[in-house]
Amino acid sequence: MDFLQLAKERCSCRKLSDKPVEQEKIQQILEAAQAAPTAHNKQPEKIWVISDPANIQKLREATTCTFGAGLFFVVGANPEQGWVRESDGRNFADIDAAIVGTHIMFAAESLGLHSTWVGWFDPKILKKNFPGMEGYDLIAIFPVGYALPEAHPSHLHGDRKAVSEIAEFL
Repeated sequence: MDFLQLAKERCSCRKLSDKPVEQEKIQQILEAAQAAPTAHNKQPEKIWVISDPANIQKLREATTCTFGAGLFFVVGANPEQGWVRESDGRNFADIDAAIVGTHIMFAAESLGLHSTWVGWFDPKILKKNFPGMEGYDLIAIFPVGYALPEAHPSHLHGDRKAVSEIAEFL
């Protein structure tokens, strides 16, 4: 599948099976995340892979948006490790982590898996339950798995502004 087709077909999946995801697919997702570009190649991101049932329960204390998955990638950024633009002091750590998260979603889709970007969570609870997350700006949780047969794209999935509305040639 070429990238444009992948980008158009990937959608948020909120009905996932807890069927275990093969370790080689998890590794490929992590390698795609590792390949993500970051500002000045600082790589301020950290990815926590959660699949142990006890840890999934701890994750569920922080969000209701687990969608039946048995595998989760939590992505965080360490602002102390991010590149800072000199002209205005803008720290790019969170942007870098968002790029990593996007790579996770596209890699999962390319492997026949599905996911969605979850921003609805309480980072304080995650940091309490997973002390290794302290010091990171937690960007997103990605439940990953095989779609259930009744899963379908949101009715809003195809709603896109025209290219002429989002791009301007100067």
